Amino acid sequence: MQLKWLGHASFELKIGNLILYIDPYAGEYVDKADIILITHAHYDHFSREIVEKIRKENTTIIGPAAVASQIDGCRSVIAGEKGLLDKIKVQAVPAYNTPDTPRQTHSKEEGVGFVIETDEYSIYHAGDTSFIPEMKDIHADIVLLPVGGTYTMDAKQAAEAAKLINPKIAIPMHYGRIVGTKDSALYFKELVEEAGITVQIPEKGKWEEM
Repeated sequence: MQLKWLGHASFELKIGNLILYIDPYAGEYVDKADIILITHAHYDHFSREIVEKIRKENTTIIGPAAVASQIDGCRSVIAGEKGLLDKIKVQAVPAYNTPDTPRQTHSKEEGVGFVIETDEYSIYHAGDTSFIPEMKDIHADIVLLPVGGTYTMDAKQAAEAAKLINPKIAIPMHYGRIVGTKDSALYFKELVEEAGITVQIPEKGKWEEM
């Protein structure tokens, strides 16, 4: 499997012969999508223009109701739904703000995270979320966690989430564009690697072999 960080919380994955995008917003988009997963309808996670650019006639698009209402053919999901695809397994999981987050703009009803299971790896994209109790139920080899703070976990909280989930690889996201800086990612790396978990800070726009 290959992973490319497009910036902010946007990723492209190559899983076998499948192209999968998560939260298309930041970066450059060349490949046509087999699957598009969208965590919530905020502009910095969901660009309708990009979705229309990268979708094909048979592209599978999955997102919560506020996304599905804006994209023809998008499947609406809520947290807890499992087995959403045939070729790979996708589960929608909770993503929301708790009172300790400075700006609480994400409710339980409007957003989700995703756990993607392939033959090689399971990948957790947390979406926009605080450090929430439901993370104790997440099992994933690779975690993509927001570290920017303000609207999501900050680096310290994200490090606690990584330690709780205990993946093989942790990747920081949601920094460097709206909130958070590269320093947020570096602090996350320092804290998480103390627990013996590998942290990768991808170079924007570059493919990483996982």
